[in-house]
Amino acid sequence: MIHFPESVWYGGHPLSHLLLPMSWLFCAAVRLRRLGYRRGWLRSRHLPLPVIVVGNLTVGGTGKTPFVLWLTGFLRRKGYRPGILTRGYGGGGSRWPIPVTKNSDPFEVGDEPVLLARRSGCPVVAGPDRVAAAEMLVAGCECDMIVSDDGLQHYRLRRDLEILMVDGTRGFGNGRCLPAGPLREPVSRSREVDLILRTGGQCEGGHRMRLAPGRLVNLGDPQVTRSLRELRGQRVTAVAGIGNPGRFFGLLLGHGLQVSERPYPDHHPFAREDVASWPPGPVVMTEKDAVKCLGHARSDLWYLPVDARVQHGLERLLADKLKGIVDG
Repeated sequence: MIHFPESVWYGGHPLSHLLLPMSWLFCAAVRLRRLGYRRGWLRSRHLPLPVIVVGNLTVGGTGKTPFVLWLTGFLRRKGYRPGILTRGYGGGGSRWPIPVTKNSDPFEVGDEPVLLARRSGCPVVAGPDRVAAAEMLVAGCECDMIVSDDGLQHYRLRRDLEILMVDGTRGFGNGRCLPAGPLREPVSRSREVDLILRTGGQCEGGHRMRLAPGRLVNLGDPQVTRSLRELRGQRVTAVAGIGNPGRFFGLLLGHGLQVSERPYPDHHPFAREDVASWPPGPVVMTEKDAVKCLGHARSDLWYLPVDARVQHGLERLLADKLKGIVDG
């Protein structure tokens, strides 16, 4: 079932044609909703701080979280004090929004917020209501800029800069909206954003980003690390509960590992039974998955941190856009 949407949206499955009428209705609804916000029929909230939204048009992973980590690092080097807001998808908490720290429970607040809090050094607030989460950041944190991890379609929160992430290999799939395709909004929406960033692949247009792997970190003892080169030629069990598991598996294959793939749905709540089903290691997982497996750590479990690497011209372009936002 994990691969079923992929074959429909990216593989030319005939079911996509049968779903087209529902896709047209979906497109009509999102267009009407966007028009409502642009015309003022639906109210949006303007915050006293600049808001940068990093989002996508497609369902699934495009590298948003690594880029948000890079972006907040870039902002801090420029002297800004960014705060991060995120939806907290997969979190089972009963109250939202909620501040997130590196020690927060990922099963309560979601895996991505905990990862962002651990890696960014910035205040993080999670909640499905982006406006309420942003207002908590403004009121309770010494921020002068807000970065939203996802939320391109959350129009109730006004934004000063929109950055669209696109999978450079899969692109926009078959170009159709849900459920016939992977799009949350029509492709034409991409012409309205301020900046397009493509992750991997050979697609032309926009700026480029790649994901650079770091050293493997042992889940049982984070002081123990090893390079991917040490596992070259070895068979490993690769675990990925992210939007695009294939990218993670491809990264490992590209570094010479023999991979036994274990894909899971995005934000999968890993339980003891999952970990027990994995054969003796090495078992390599994403950093996002690792935050949910700490309670089941064993010595043969490893996670792989990745960092975003962007073209040099992007820094200059972002600096210019930020100056226009702040001075404007």
